[in-house]
Amino acid sequence: MKLLRNALTLKRRDAYSCCMPATRTQVYFTEDQRRQLDAMAQRDGKTLAQVVREAVDVYMSQAPPDLEVVLDETFGSLPHLEVPPRGEWDRGYG
Repeated sequence: MKLLRNALTLKRRDAYSCCMPATRTQVYFTEDQRRQLDAMAQRDGKTLAQVVREAVDVYMSQAPPDLEVVLDETFGSLPHLEVPPRGEWDRGYG
């Protein structure tokens, strides 16, 4: 079974590297992010690049929030917020 999974992984990896246009990109991860990504790749039998590409695909497929809806949903959420008058604002000029 593991041999079959490795063969499928190699075929997918080959498809990405030989048949899909790609741009080489350098990305910096924190030690914790890298550790987690490596663990995911190991667990799923994928390369680090595959894990990152799949995560980017998921992120990019999410629709951006509708700002009108967000504003409508949050309007009045802090009804007791006290804001000082403009004359009392510290603008940091000195």
